[in-house]
Amino acid sequence: MKNNNIIYKNQIQKKYLNTKIENRLKINFPKIFLKFYKDKDIPNNPFYTLNKNYDYKFNKKELFKFKKYKKVVIIGMGGSILGANAIYSFLKKKIKKEFLFLNNIDETKLEFIKKKKDLNKTLFLIISKSGNTIETLSNLFALKVVKKKAKNIIIISEKSNNFLYSYAKKMNIYHIEHKNYIGGRFSVFSETGIVPALLMGLDINKFKANTLNCFKQKNKSFLKNSSINMTNLLNTGKIKNLIFVNYLPELNEFFYWCQQLIAESLGKKNKGFLPFVSSAPRDHHSLLQLYLDGPSDKIFNIFSLRSKKKKNIINLSDNNFNFLKGKALNEIKRAQKNALIQSLKKNKIPFREIEISEINEDTLGELFSYFMLETAIIGKLLNINPFDQPAVEEVKITTKKLLT
Repeated sequence: MKNNNIIYKNQIQKKYLNTKIENRLKINFPKIFLKFYKDKDIPNNPFYTLNKNYDYKFNKKELFKFKKYKKVVIIGMGGSILGANAIYSFLKKKIKKEFLFLNNIDETKLEFIKKKKDLNKTLFLIISKSGNTIETLSNLFALKVVKKKAKNIIIISEKSNNFLYSYAKKMNIYHIEHKNYIGGRFSVFSETGIVPALLMGLDINKFKANTLNCFKQKNKSFLKNSSINMTNLLNTGKIKNLIFVNYLPELNEFFYWCQQLIAESLGKKNKGFLPFVSSAPRDHHSLLQLYLDGPSDKIFNIFSLRSKKKKNIINLSDNNFNFLKGKALNEIKRAQKNALIQSLKKNKIPFREIEISEINEDTLGELFSYFMLETAIIGKLLNINPFDQPAVEEVKITTKKLLT
């Protein structure tokens, strides 16, 4: 699939695929694709967030008063915060404010915020779909920033009988509704991701400009082949690990968003990939031996920036390293990536390659929407519900019992 910003390539060998399964999946794909294509135009549907007519539950003028804060702390867990963190990481050079993300119970980071930040001049954005997330509430109250009519707090949660919504009303704190039909990992184009993006000063229209590219007829081929092949791999059980090999550091947090999306959506009924984020070329010197000569149970997603600009050019007088002379660092990374791809081809190891040409809102928006759609389609092809997480709910319930 190709457009101005992204090039997608597939290299999944037939030996990993089952022909009978492939034929069945090819029959099922069109109706599943058509359903999601229609869903993007139907309110009260997770994929309606891709639609330009999606109705955001906040007033931009009211939100504007929070733009004065130069330091922002976002508190949340899972899909409530991973999307915002990915947006900040990818577009950090365009963002003039400082953002910190509390997405774990991390006492060291909490103490750092308490000691190093002027809490009265810091904006706190609290996000929890359920409004009852234990870690989010624990971090919020450990910081001790909640006061009656506090002007530096925004709460995003469902507008229902939950702790955060009730507390926002009691303390007269600004509240934004989180739609109850949008799960956290599919919420990046809803208030969960758009409010942080606006606070970052980003163009949300550009962020959503390419979200429907995957539905276009000319782009459908890669999505179809990829969804069918990845489902086939899961059905055969030959491939258990999905490795994101990343040559572009700005995308690191995006892959942790992907990790949750894929693990929670597809890890059911004894199926699913184990998604793993691998930084390159660093991991050439730690994991590459296993990748190329270990168990044949992995597929690789290889990401890089396609750029002709030469920055940080190396100048040497030592002839022993003459092959580096005049080379830019991005050229060296590209050579390392191409060397890996040659080895994967030689060893007949399955992989997909995704190259981006621009670091901007348009590109990231398309990446988010592509992986959301592909993951949901794979789930439906597997006859599982990609939108629930029953095992996670079980652990949440047990945790609360142990704390009672």
